[in-house]
Amino acid sequence: MVKEEKEENRGSVEFQVFSFTNKIRRLASHLELHKKDFSLERGLRRLLGKRRLLLAYLAKKNRVHYKKLIGQLNIRLQ
Repeated sequence: MVKEEKEENRGSVEFQVFSFTNKIRRLASHLELHKKDFSLERGLRRLLGKRRLLLAYLAKKNRVHYKKLIGQLNIRLQ
């Protein structure tokens, strides 16, 4: 996403998915090093669930933005 676009639409579904994806990637890399960090694993699962719900909502409301977003973030096989 473009920086100006991110600053303008912080509450948009697209920005929230983008933000969750960045957090998920960061936490996943931490979890690879610290395999026994179970509290982090729980938090990661919560974030994955929130992102999944937001993506389901976006797919239902605006299929074009959904396809564009998952293509940009490279999070699902198409």
